[in-house]
Amino acid sequence: MKKNIAIIMGGYSSEYEISLKSGQVVFETLDSTLYNAYRIHIFKDKWVYVNATNEEFPIDKNDFSVMVNETKITFDCVFNAIHGTPGEDGYMQGYLELLNIPHTSCGMYQAALTFNKRDCISTLKPYGIKTATSYYVNLGDTIDETAIVEKVGLPCFVKANKAGSSFGVTKVYKKEDLQNALDVAFKEDDEVIIESYLDGTEVSVGVITYKGEVKVLPITEIVSDNDFFDYKAKYLGESQEITPARLTKEQEDKVNTIAKKVYEVLKMTGFSRSEYIFKDGEPHLLEVNTIPGLTKASILPQQAAAAGISLSELFGNAIEEALN
Repeated sequence: MKKNIAIIMGGYSSEYEISLKSGQVVFETLDSTLYNAYRIHIFKDKWVYVNATNEEFPIDKNDFSVMVNETKITFDCVFNAIHGTPGEDGYMQGYLELLNIPHTSCGMYQAALTFNKRDCISTLKPYGIKTATSYYVNLGDTIDETAIVEKVGLPCFVKANKAGSSFGVTKVYKKEDLQNALDVAFKEDDEVIIESYLDGTEVSVGVITYKGEVKVLPITEIVSDNDFFDYKAKYLGESQEITPARLTKEQEDKVNTIAKKVYEVLKMTGFSRSEYIFKDGEPHLLEVNTIPGLTKASILPQQAAAAGISLSELFGNAIEEALN
């Protein structure tokens, strides 16, 4: 008996267009002999099932079902492809868990924690996970630019605390440019994290649960053509993504061990992709993504391919792990 799989995509943040692309790849790739795939668009003004001819059918939020031609369709599992809110920050996880519907992402608490860069870093620090020096600002705070520069130095990164795909991120070289960078970040979130600049090799590490085991995928080295790994570098081809990364065996072992530790300490399930920069030979964690990009050009699928895992196997495994 084929399982009904709802692929949720879209979302309420600036990342919705990327999410729609990720969700479409999942829709096109899932093994149709095993699964009936349904595209579900989640937006603030509508939750709808979109059929092959792009007709829309409203989702009943009471039980996450849909009526199509007088037939009620319910779902055995939800494949979560929403980057940003409400798919990556715990809201959808909590909703689906209340309805007892299995889903491919991590749990509600893990999603909320990892989506909040400040809280995630604070949680991991006692476990010896190294990070950049950071300074926190909330919307409405008095900005002490001298204190910020004294703590984190220049250049530094000003980031929206709860946002992805490098929205709301600015690299700042001069103290007088801090306020403009804060304004950019506050357009995305009411909390900002300012971090010291780490000059070193940047890598991205995918960790997944695959066939019941925690698996670290081949590492990707990121070489941005721009000043840092920004939106254009991520999505418009303005970077080199080298898999496997050009690391020494010692570097590779270190970052693999730390990435697996982060996944297990946080009690993660499903997909994760975390970013690190090597400083003085030690990997420093930048952030953890729990709904990484899933397009053919995205990093996690590249890493899975290097590990000999096809997209169909990658997505099918996520569903089977959720169902188990």
